[in-house]
Amino acid sequence: MEDDLKSLHEAVLVADEDAALKETRRLLEAGADPRTILETGLAAAMFELGQRWNRGEAFLPEVVAAADVFRLCGELVEPALAARGEKQARHLMVIGTVKGDLHDLGKNIVAALLRTAGFEVRDLGKDVPAERFVEAVRELRPKILGLSALLTTTMLEQKTVIEALAGAGLRPAVKVIVGGAPVTAQWAREIGADAYAANAPQAIEVALGLVGGAASGGGGGGVGG
Repeated sequence: MEDDLKSLHEAVLVADEDAALKETRRLLEAGADPRTILETGLAAAMFELGQRWNRGEAFLPEVVAAADVFRLCGELVEPALAARGEKQARHLMVIGTVKGDLHDLGKNIVAALLRTAGFEVRDLGKDVPAERFVEAVRELRPKILGLSALLTTTMLEQKTVIEALAGAGLRPAVKVIVGGAPVTAQWAREIGADAYAANAPQAIEVALGLVGGAASGGGGGGVGG
């Protein structure tokens, strides 16, 4: 079974959909713990790939393809988790690229990696006005809100969203992570964000820290554009 988990891990790393689905089915049929399949075979592979991407050892299309394989395999594992009563209540995070900014590749990768870490993610897309973020926080009550801005001209929208949340009386109810190419930790402090996100793998660590996970929430992960 250990060899099958290793094979599944490797299949996800190289985005081999057929092999990954085959190994997932084999493990489930053999009675493997679905949580082990999810965490050791699938999520660990995505985290490793995210780390490679962060170091410049993997390319964006590889991460996107692997994330899709992860999703498909996860769909096979989910019923087994539910059958054992092990479906976890996941922390909800809302994420989006601010108004005036049409860049979303980095944000999309962050959303995919967050899901592998056990978050439920509601992606509002790109060019999202402050009112839409406020509406989402009011309606969905997420633990975290991620604001992406790739352009210096749209960074101010991150501040606008935080001010809009405060004006609606919602700011204390949600942790805000900001990120994107021109964004800095200093900027995050200036606008009253709870955390700064510099790149995708670290985004997972920051988000986990904000909801009481193992990693620290102070440093920064990518809610990049």
